[in-house]
Amino acid sequence: MGGVLALISKPSFVPERDIPDLTGKVAIVTGGNVGIGYQTVKQLLLKDAKVYLAARSPDKATAAIKSLEAETNGKKAIFLKLDLGDLKSVRTAADNFLKQEEKLDLLFNNAGVMNTPLEMLTAQGVELQFGTNVLGHFFFTELLLPALTKSFQHNQVPARVISTSSTLYTLAPGPGVEFASLKGGSERDAWLKKTGKFLAPWRLYGQSKMGNILASNYLAKTHSDVLVSCAVHPGVIRSELQRHQPGWMQVLVNSPLYPTPMGALAQLWAGTVATPAEITGQYVVPWGKVVRTEKRAKNAKLEAEMIAFLKEQIQGF
Repeated sequence: MGGVLALISKPSFVPERDIPDLTGKVAIVTGGNVGIGYQTVKQLLLKDAKVYLAARSPDKATAAIKSLEAETNGKKAIFLKLDLGDLKSVRTAADNFLKQEEKLDLLFNNAGVMNTPLEMLTAQGVELQFGTNVLGHFFFTELLLPALTKSFQHNQVPARVISTSSTLYTLAPGPGVEFASLKGGSERDAWLKKTGKFLAPWRLYGQSKMGNILASNYLAKTHSDVLVSCAVHPGVIRSELQRHQPGWMQVLVNSPLYPTPMGALAQLWAGTVATPAEITGQYVVPWGKVVRTEKRAKNAKLEAEMIAFLKEQIQGF
């Protein structure tokens, strides 16, 4: 109920007014070339942060950086090539960042895909939504831990990792993560057949958003000495995330949605204004409120099993 009330309430957080000066801060926003990520990059630039815009497409990133420059009076984001659906690309992106920067103060794990065709897998054969939204970000964050740690050592203030989840995590199947569905093969094929073509994409998306919460909780517990970590529901927002849905469904779901800039509010609040104590290990909803998740998202056994799966997938990369 708290999340619903938050959605219909007027935002009290105004980025232009409330975000403090971020001069000297270094940030990465994954998926920063479109939608909520673009708006997040914009607000960080307006407050003078040094922002790396991480995205797959150089052409789309270049166009976004040019548009942002026009909207921020000449402030320029830095392109970081990153394909979260390929662990080799994730490694390369992290290495390239670490060659340029010693510290990382703000990491917005914002990028995501939604309701992708069921046959689509990552380069390493993992279900695309989970592989992109959860596994890719988990590996990226692990690789960037030296820079996040250096931020704390430099500032004596915890670095922040903000992971974009969704209220649709509640659509996750069964216990929250169905491991049979995560890797291409006969076991996954059987799960898909049992679940059905209509429900399966939604279950898989919900599962990936559940995974974002579990991974965020894990990070908050295991690295509490140097950083804070929280998961964020951005709101029911109009964005390119719905691009894989059928045309009729895009029309249906887009009509009641909030405009894209509002989708950045919760994660900007968590990343720049909220105190570490109120957000770390928590779930933030619009427009900057902490609410409880359902019990599955706090299941320590499930969290441990999922983290073990993620660590197994990144071995050798």
